[in-house]
Amino acid sequence: MSSYIVTSSSSVTSLSVNKMATYCLTVARLQVIVAKDVIADAFASLCFADGLALGQGARRFHVAAALNAKAKVAMSRFEPNSYINYDRLRSNIDIVRKRLNRPLTLSEKIVYGHLDDPSGQEIVRGRTYLRLRPDRVAMQDATAQMAMLQFISSGLPKVAVPSTIHCDHLIEAQSGGAQDLQRAKEVNHEVYNFLASSGAKYGVGFWKPGSGIIHQIILENYAYPGVMLIGTDSHTPNGGGLGCICIGVGGADAVDVMAGIPWELKCPNSSCCQCECDQENGLKEKLVLYTLKIAGLKTTQFELFGNPTLGKYWTEHMLVIGVKLTGTLSGWTSPKDVILKVAGILTVKGGTGAIVEYHGPGVDSISCTGMATICNMGAEIGATTSVFPYNHRMRTYLEKTGRGEIAALANENQDLLVPDSGCHYDQIIEINLSELKPHINGPFTPDLAHPVSDIGSVAEKNGWPLDVKVGLIGSCTNSSYEDMGRAASLAKQALDKGLKCKAQFTVTPGSEQIRATIERDGYAKVLRDVGGIVLANACGPCIGQWDRRDVKKGEKNTIVTSFNRNFTARNDANPATHAFVTSPEIVTALAIAGTLKFNPETDFLTAPNGEKFKLVPPTGDELPARDFDPGQDTYQHPPTDGSSLKVDVNPQSNRLQLLEPFDKWSGKDLEDLQVLIKVKGKCTTDHISAAGPWLKFRGHLDNISNNLLIGAVNIENDAVNKIRNHLTGEFGGVPDVARHYKKHNVSWVVVGDENYGEGSSREHAALEPRHLGGRAIIVKSFARIHETNLKKQGLLPLTFSNPADYDKIRPDDKISIVGLKSFAPGKPLQAVIKHSDGSSETIELNHTFNETQIEWFQAGSALNRMKELQK
Repeated sequence: MSSYIVTSSSSVTSLSVNKMATYCLTVARLQVIVAKDVIADAFASLCFADGLALGQGARRFHVAAALNAKAKVAMSRFEPNSYINYDRLRSNIDIVRKRLNRPLTLSEKIVYGHLDDPSGQEIVRGRTYLRLRPDRVAMQDATAQMAMLQFISSGLPKVAVPSTIHCDHLIEAQSGGAQDLQRAKEVNHEVYNFLASSGAKYGVGFWKPGSGIIHQIILENYAYPGVMLIGTDSHTPNGGGLGCICIGVGGADAVDVMAGIPWELKCPNSSCCQCECDQENGLKEKLVLYTLKIAGLKTTQFELFGNPTLGKYWTEHMLVIGVKLTGTLSGWTSPKDVILKVAGILTVKGGTGAIVEYHGPGVDSISCTGMATICNMGAEIGATTSVFPYNHRMRTYLEKTGRGEIAALANENQDLLVPDSGCHYDQIIEINLSELKPHINGPFTPDLAHPVSDIGSVAEKNGWPLDVKVGLIGSCTNSSYEDMGRAASLAKQALDKGLKCKAQFTVTPGSEQIRATIERDGYAKVLRDVGGIVLANACGPCIGQWDRRDVKKGEKNTIVTSFNRNFTARNDANPATHAFVTSPEIVTALAIAGTLKFNPETDFLTAPNGEKFKLVPPTGDELPARDFDPGQDTYQHPPTDGSSLKVDVNPQSNRLQLLEPFDKWSGKDLEDLQVLIKVKGKCTTDHISAAGPWLKFRGHLDNISNNLLIGAVNIENDAVNKIRNHLTGEFGGVPDVARHYKKHNVSWVVVGDENYGEGSSREHAALEPRHLGGRAIIVKSFARIHETNLKKQGLLPLTFSNPADYDKIRPDDKISIVGLKSFAPGKPLQAVIKHSDGSSETIELNHTFNETQIEWFQAGSALNRMKELQK
């Protein structure tokens, strides 16, 4: 006879007497269930049927199985021998909760639940690095090339954790899905063969081109509540829609985890956010203090350290921004509007160093894939990741994607997968979904938020093109079955009135499973009939893989997408394209109308017969009524033993190149570093290492280094890719000048502005400056992933102690970085700025290196250090 022990972790006064009676009856029933494998399912079904929906009281109980003989549950159907370990998660959480003596947010539970040493790990905000044990690794094909090259260089025989490669970035959109996919297989054969063969040799699963976008594949197959996953793509947080902590990293971080080394994440600091506002005549920065709600008090971070109790609280927990959702989504408002609104509030920097955690009664009105959309675009506010609490929408999604056993196990451990009652957030943003209006953000930055009702007048005022040239739906952010269904419902209304899209219209399915299912259920046909082209299951135009031919480069035009990023020239390499991001529903409506001045909530369309009509708000099933159609089998299992397999890289290849170790630190201060470029304004990883046509060189460091900083604005002349060579006095391209300096043994430094390196996780933006002779990057502030990537490659990412010191540096200066012989955590370095007129001045530079990261610098790179430790 098996039994369950029920313990209460907090007051139950909020439960009704009837619900409490039902709960007790449920436990009594379970005590007489002998079939062990049925226990979790029976408990879950009874609780949900009797109204104990998650977030309404079930989180207040810890229900633990007294019988441990229950069958283990595999992490995925592709890895039957790798099991979900909620016991370890529970044990670690209990240890940390006792240490901190307070309730934990969901983010803290999952992160602290993956600590390598929960008892001994120092947890001090802004100072310590958490040593974590992620459950798995995922890599997209553009970043996987360098990650696998680095893993090969490590000399290790096989990955230590479940890992996968996903072919989604190298397929260029031209004419349609089948043709584009076939062309990509031909053009990228060498790269795909390398990834498939290296995956087979080292135990990594391989998703072939045409499988779909990495984040959709993860959601459908690998994500589950409570998992910690790291991925070599900045939109890895997409998995937070299924209750996961999924974090975007560079390839070197992925190598650490695949090598079985604890992965480090800095315990977030207490720095306030700096937001951008007043979008007229450029962005003006203003300081916004985090408001804390602690024990009912309202204070600012600057008051904390004078209060011992609050100060202790502040330094012993992670920075978690809580977004409380109330009300219900309806009508034209979609999950995308939640994150568009949040981006407008926090800006591209406001989430830096934080985890964004959504909670509140409004959560239950959002589908699982809708929650994934919100978490996906959290990358655009700089957040480390985003997460939702486990609920019945996630349970249904797991069951519908063939993971009923995981859903049952999650139900059994649901107390681990929601925040503790009484937990506190550092900042609270409250959004009433019933009042939220459809939004559209842009152009040129994803945090410039506008209600759709206002965008026409705002565009007229600013001189933005009103005609919508192309509407594009899909991408990793919005390509679910629900997204496609809602878009198709609008397309069907237009077709019924004899209308088609005035703008060009493209559709990108998120995965082979989505493509096959929308084909079967008729959505794809409706979208084609209204004028759409269904592209390959890949990233395509979202990342610049778009052979666009309807406008010339430099021609001013407007496109509207359901993507996540809209930085200058990102989608089509045209800096004059005004790109706006919004929901698939709004994209579809604007593509039909052909203008930004159309507000679908109030405006009328005109049918060919002259009839005026309004679009009815979109509708669409959250999940297909029938099971998903899996489509073609596109997965390659790694063999049990791949040690005898070979991975060949042709020395003459222009696509792949084996890595050579970077040189070690000389043991001396870095003297007379030439300023290569002083960057003006925004400098994303797209500016540092452009994507689009350059993606084909992601596996060849020397070739891709020819795009180094070609998009960055030079403060000396306001030009891009035009800097002065201080050895010759002539102007040249940034990579050309850098190569010339390297050839003549002149080391150099880059000087930058705020949030340097925001955007994609691409570590090439760190590898390239290191390869071409760079030694340090000095800026006002860094984006999280890029700062770590620079450290991994042996560079010095440094920040001005006084941001105003940025103005002291001139484009022709030489800079010496001193104090490296006593380089230590928390100890600033000095920079001696030598001007061409013979004068000099000294400034202080901060850093965030810990002892291990200083060893990376001294060894020349993290990979060099890994090899040293193997000797």
